[in-house]
Amino acid sequence: MAAAAAMRNGAAMGLSTPIPTSKRGLCSSFLPPLQPRSRCLGMAPGLSLPARLGLAPSPHRPLHISASAAAQTASAPAEPPKATPSNIWLSNVTPIWKKPYFLNRTWSASDIGIGIYLLLTHLGCLLAPFTFTWKAFGVFLGMYVITGMLGITLSFHRNLSHKSFTLPKWLEYTFAYCGVLALQGDPLEWVSSHRYHHQHCDTEMDPHSPYGGFWFSHLGWVIDSNLITEKVGERTNVADLVKQPFYRFIQKTYPLHGFLAGAILYAWGGLPFLIWGGTLRITWVYHITWLVNSACHVWGNQAWKTGDLSKNNWWVGLLAFGEGWHNNHHAFEFSARHGLEWWQLDLTWYFILLLEKLGLAKNVKLPTKEQKLRVALDPS
Repeated sequence: MAAAAAMRNGAAMGLSTPIPTSKRGLCSSFLPPLQPRSRCLGMAPGLSLPARLGLAPSPHRPLHISASAAAQTASAPAEPPKATPSNIWLSNVTPIWKKPYFLNRTWSASDIGIGIYLLLTHLGCLLAPFTFTWKAFGVFLGMYVITGMLGITLSFHRNLSHKSFTLPKWLEYTFAYCGVLALQGDPLEWVSSHRYHHQHCDTEMDPHSPYGGFWFSHLGWVIDSNLITEKVGERTNVADLVKQPFYRFIQKTYPLHGFLAGAILYAWGGLPFLIWGGTLRITWVYHITWLVNSACHVWGNQAWKTGDLSKNNWWVGLLAFGEGWHNNHHAFEFSARHGLEWWQLDLTWYFILLLEKLGLAKNVKLPTKEQKLRVALDPS
């Protein structure tokens, strides 16, 4: 599951671009064994061609090394062993195309601006203990649910990115605006990045795979616009949203909405509301969303044959309103329900179910039993 107008967050439904399958594994070649050719070459059995031509030792002639050659061999320095990438802590995931995070890389003006913004928001969290009130804590929890669950999880992810259900336009736009207040990027940018993530999951084209390193999949990709541009290029996979004036308006005016929300919080409850309902809550929801990109591709277990690193992670599921059942999601990207087992808590799904009962959510998509059997690691 990024900051300010340049956040780069998450298979798009209905896209014409096919999802590549070349990344799913390596093909095996089965070739017949080669037959012996020694008699055809006029060689005595037991001698290889190099041995017969004097290019290799044979059982009948010892190998002679001159004194000068032996001296050169002895004095030649041994090649240092190449460093082997180590696995990410407590996992079997090895970064294989790790790039520099801070040094020896190009920083665009956008990267610098986002980096400074993120630094300031994290530093602002240090004021939380000194501005605590129970009312401010209540605002934190309320905004956490409004922006994290209704905005990011329900709207940006399940509704806009994957079209797992449909809503009346007034309600769709209301929930989308809740996502705007999370300050993870405007809907067009967020949805585009997420669709590219599914299209190129855990390949070098993935905007935030842990194969680039845990830090990269968590936060590093947010402050590396050049690398993301190399991966996804032009954002041409959100035509369904671009044609709607509401989303174009939000994209053009995106920075203003964060300032407006901060001003309202400050006018409502002063610095405690601004810190707890703004700075701390925004930073908290950032990391919850980013954990879906990082932790849920590193730690947990898999129930489905998805051909990628996606994992079901129960503690991210608790923090991210059901998004932690990530292997379930990658197996059935269209599904409005991520916690497919009764014990897999998915608060977002319960809210969608309520909307369906009220007649507000329609065309709610769920995987069938046959679809489950086709990709289950354990069909029993």
